[in-house]
Amino acid sequence: MRATNITYQPSRVSREQRGQIMGSGGRSGFHGCTIWFTGLSGAGKSTLAFNLEDYLCSKSLPAYTLDGDNIRHGLNKNLGFSETDREENIRRIGEVAKLFADGGIVALTAFISPFRKDRIQAREIHEKANLKFFEIFVDAPIEVCESRDVKGLYKKARAGLIKGFTGIDQDYEPPLNPDLVLKTGSMTLSDCVQAIIHLLESHGIVPESAKDVVKPLQVPQELSASLAAEAQLLPSVEISTLDLQWVQVLGEGWATPLSGFMREREYLQSLHFGCLVDDCVGDNFRSGVINQSVPIVLPVTTEDKERLTEEKAIALKHAGKTVAILRNPEFYEQRKEERASRQFGMSHPDHPYIKMINESGDWLCGGELEVLERIVWNDGLDQYRLTPNELREKFREMGADAVFAFQLRNPIHNGHALLMQDTRKTLLERGYKNPVLLLHPLGGWTKDDDVPLPTRIEQHKAVLEEKVLDPDSTVMAIFPSPMMYAGPTEVQWHCKTRMIAGANFYIVGRDPAGMPHPVTKKDIYEATHGKKVLSMAPGLNQLEIVPFRVAAYNTKLQKMDFFDPEKKEDFLFISGTKMRGFARTGELPPDGFMAPSAWKVLAEFYQNLAAQSS
Repeated sequence: MRATNITYQPSRVSREQRGQIMGSGGRSGFHGCTIWFTGLSGAGKSTLAFNLEDYLCSKSLPAYTLDGDNIRHGLNKNLGFSETDREENIRRIGEVAKLFADGGIVALTAFISPFRKDRIQAREIHEKANLKFFEIFVDAPIEVCESRDVKGLYKKARAGLIKGFTGIDQDYEPPLNPDLVLKTGSMTLSDCVQAIIHLLESHGIVPESAKDVVKPLQVPQELSASLAAEAQLLPSVEISTLDLQWVQVLGEGWATPLSGFMREREYLQSLHFGCLVDDCVGDNFRSGVINQSVPIVLPVTTEDKERLTEEKAIALKHAGKTVAILRNPEFYEQRKEERASRQFGMSHPDHPYIKMINESGDWLCGGELEVLERIVWNDGLDQYRLTPNELREKFREMGADAVFAFQLRNPIHNGHALLMQDTRKTLLERGYKNPVLLLHPLGGWTKDDDVPLPTRIEQHKAVLEEKVLDPDSTVMAIFPSPMMYAGPTEVQWHCKTRMIAGANFYIVGRDPAGMPHPVTKKDIYEATHGKKVLSMAPGLNQLEIVPFRVAAYNTKLQKMDFFDPEKKEDFLFISGTKMRGFARTGELPPDGFMAPSAWKVLAEFYQNLAAQSS
């Protein structure tokens, strides 16, 4: 007998208020909706729902998965699998999902829900409450579902041990007009999640910044010729090689979501917050922002600023060649000491990157960038300069289920290799099937006493050829960014860009992006602050930080080993200075310190350098 003496009590808290509490973005900050996954058992509904939940929460978007098996452990444990009980099961879930959605949460339901009328009823109760409802058909052929049947349910159903099993002896009624169809037999899990995010963004549930997409600024090939012709008619400014490297960074999408060189508003956010906060998800400073710890700016002279202030577009030229168009330029003052102090924590004029800032123009020019064609350097290394999208495709082709990145600007010794080997071993132990290493040396400007890029690449190739690192599970590519030597501030940039390239683990070393003080020769930055900052950095929580373990040469084992303080007498620390000394004099390092052919590359470089100096 149904109760009749009941009255619905409306909440005093508006959805706008709930949106402010649950995070800004989307429709006035309110994200409440229901995503209803339907499909055969084994199609991938729960896998999708839980991965989408994890992704949304990493973006500070409140989400919760209502899973079929989980609900039957509690709320619906009194229901069986008769047609009547199945209908009641879905009715209850529809009502519960509506409550979650009304509370501002993205409710994710993962139920077979085989009957069309039940799903229509679930939609109707949401629409009656003015809540968005998205029916997603997880469409996988039954043979694919059976191949994934870890519970053995299909086998039991075919043997007659389970009656009324959907797809075997009970019909499944596919949606007639679903909001989205996901072919999980052919689509990757990541692609499925992003398809749903695109759907939610198109309906105003999440902002554009929630999408995991690379934003390259290189124009499509079919537009390149017409834009190049336009550029010939525009006033132009000559840019430096350093500026061209930043054009490449922007053009390939490493600085996503920037649309060009920073305008003043973006510059101030980067300089003072280390983040971009416009159109970001949530007010949670840990997750609801886009990390951008270093400013990406275009310096210009006062003469150029005065000449170009009224222009709607300008051409950027390097060595006389037009490389890009900058639209709607905005000029603002470059306060060099303030920039240096905030970016580097110091303003000493002999710091090499600060020196370049001081020598650059007194104005910064921001605006939307259109890069006319791919930046190439014709140095024999362009084949290693893979864009973020090319790297993502490479990882897909390799079947990588985890990507761990190692950024370096120095030669690889076996201590570095040990850490990369150990990281892969750990990931395998955690259940990953094919973790892939992104060996990603920095390829932009570096200071004069660093080993130059061509030598480093030859040395890295030797390490791979000797199989100190597994070449079959390693992708070596060049990261085009200049080096700034800005310590913990810069290491966030290094980490963020590898996340954009598809990495989900990042190895951070001792004193990353650091250097000795130009006068005192002591480290500018405390050696452990890089990894500590990364563990707390806002906007990077999609990527797991792998801290650097100290490795040294174990004299008893005659190989590089993780340092054990209790056996410190067994370990020999070979500093960079000592290594360079060995290389210059032709002295060999201890066996096991570095792959022999890799050492040969390094020794020849330093010996040639010494010969030139003498």
